Amino acid sequence: MRLRLAAVVVAALAGLALLVATGAVVSTLVVEHAEAQQSDAARKRELRKQKKAGPEIRPEFRDVAAQPAVPPAAAPGGPTQSQQDAGKPGREKVEADVSTRSIKVTSGFTGTEIIVFGSVDNSRQPSAEAGYYDVAVVIEGDALPLVARKKSNVAGLWVNTYAARFESVPSYYAIASTRPIEEIAEASILEQNAIGLDYVRLSPTAKSAIETPPPDLKAFKEAVVRIKQKEGLYIKEDYAVAFIGRSLFRSSIALPANVPVGPLSARVYLFREGELLSSFATRVRLEREGVELWLYQFAITQPALYGVFAVVVAVGAGLLASAGFRRGPA
Repeated sequence: MRLRLAAVVVAALAGLALLVATGAVVSTLVVEHAEAQQSDAARKRELRKQKKAGPEIRPEFRDVAAQPAVPPAAAPGGPTQSQQDAGKPGREKVEADVSTRSIKVTSGFTGTEIIVFGSVDNSRQPSAEAGYYDVAVVIEGDALPLVARKKSNVAGLWVNTYAARFESVPSYYAIASTRPIEEIAEASILEQNAIGLDYVRLSPTAKSAIETPPPDLKAFKEAVVRIKQKEGLYIKEDYAVAFIGRSLFRSSIALPANVPVGPLSARVYLFREGELLSSFATRVRLEREGVELWLYQFAITQPALYGVFAVVVAVGAGLLASAGFRRGPA
């Protein structure tokens, strides 16, 4: 009986100890959970404070020698660097255009006039009469092959004895300038840009360049330019470009009735004290229209039929003329 009582007491004590231990563990877990919640709440409050106060600035240690130099700040009330750069004048540049981009050539074409006008960007010229800049305007036609022949007196007869062939000769060339082009720039600049009648690009064929001595080839070139001038296809006009303001200028160049149909290039050059500052180029189309265009296309596409047609028209015109002037019986 005593043994049973002792066993019950021991069991009761063991259960009590187990309850105490379990309560301690539970209380420890509760305390730890409460502390964790408090810690999370504290961190959230700290984050909210940091957001309100702005990002945290952490000091950084950098190599001062490796950093680029920073220009000194402008004095209070003084101009900034961008304002100083904006105040500096830029390089001059010429902008130009023509009065018409397309010219129609009909059977009644008697010639026309091209007006070239433009302006000088960033002009430093104080007035139109100052003469600070020089302008040269060149209008050049399409290049065509040409044969130049020289006649000599042989036994009292003038016959062709020498010839030089050129593979490209401008069909039309006109130059207008503010003053004589020889006074504007050096010969090397003029030759490089084909400015002036003395520097028109006349390219001889390889055979002519080899077989013709240089003095004779030069004489042939001068003869070609001289003949073209007599035909009115090569034009040189000094003082034909006029400034109408500090930067605005204009020039008028005539196209004769016999100008070959084809594209024309218009080039404008801006000079100052012999230096080429800027250039501008544009195109002008010289096109056939109407009966002129139809006859040209007919002659090119159907040359045999065109020849027959021309003979028939000539015979018909002769018969009509003879019938009109035929006298009646006396």
